[in-house]
Amino acid sequence: MGLTDIYRKGERLLRGKEFGWLLDAVETGFIIEHDRRILDRYTFRPQYIDGVEPKTACRVLEVELATPVIMSAMTMPIPAITENGLMDVAEALKEAGSLMWTGTPIPKNLKKLAAVGVPVVANAKPLRDRDQMFQCLEDIQQAGVTWVGIETDAGQGTKVHDKQVASDCTPLSLKELKDIRKKVSCPLICKGVLSRRDAEKCAEAGADGMVVSNHGAHTLDYLPHALQVLEEIVEAVGGKTILIADGGFRRGSDVIKGLAFGASLIGLGRPILYGLAAEGREGVREIINQITEEMQRIMSLIGAKEPGKLTRDMLVEDP
Repeated sequence: MGLTDIYRKGERLLRGKEFGWLLDAVETGFIIEHDRRILDRYTFRPQYIDGVEPKTACRVLEVELATPVIMSAMTMPIPAITENGLMDVAEALKEAGSLMWTGTPIPKNLKKLAAVGVPVVANAKPLRDRDQMFQCLEDIQQAGVTWVGIETDAGQGTKVHDKQVASDCTPLSLKELKDIRKKVSCPLICKGVLSRRDAEKCAEAGADGMVVSNHGAHTLDYLPHALQVLEEIVEAVGGKTILIADGGFRRGSDVIKGLAFGASLIGLGRPILYGLAAEGREGVREIINQITEEMQRIMSLIGAKEPGKLTRDMLVEDP
């Protein structure tokens, strides 16, 4: 089954479930359509003659991956899609040479997911109860994760349509980010950075990486897409941290655009859910594999031997 069919089948099945509204966006729904418009603004500058044989393998913060295509941070609604959904996703991502990123609530079986052998990242929210937040960070580390994420963009929780989904959060201060850095012994990733100012503060706090993301359209309405701010963030951090991007990436062509703007990895959220709903473990694996294959095909014809060789001048922006 091809990507288009997996997406259509998966979305249809999820829309039919009681939690299908989670696929939608905050308030007006602007972000999801805007993400697509921004991604479609760029076309490729081909180099057909003397084409290359590309490889998609990459090394990011000492983690070896077969592809720069990873899972974006989420836990809901994976356990509701299928009984062993989180484990199915972990095994599929391991087979694809990818990385798993869980969100909140923190999975109760996080230690077992890490034991599968797939690199696992887990997020904590900026809970109003800071003692509870720090306990979550400790629990995550005790589970043996590869990296720890902190949601810097969820200071007002999350929202879908007009419904507040998470409401027990409050914004982090720079001092608190520095305190978190001291408590986290593995790489720390700040999730949800969309401005030079926040990027500079995360770097100052000692973050090892940042996710340039509009949080799946579940925090503020009218947020920009990652491609609109990546250049200023790349300039701001000056190579001090790695950058990951997500937000509406659906095909290999989308992934290449994000990498060309300076991201090291590209996260997929809804596509993982569609794959799991449509074809279970195999569907998730196929999502990663088919997008990676699309990447290889394009990279061959635009002159990029590996993900790190993708550059902005390989893209043409529509006037």
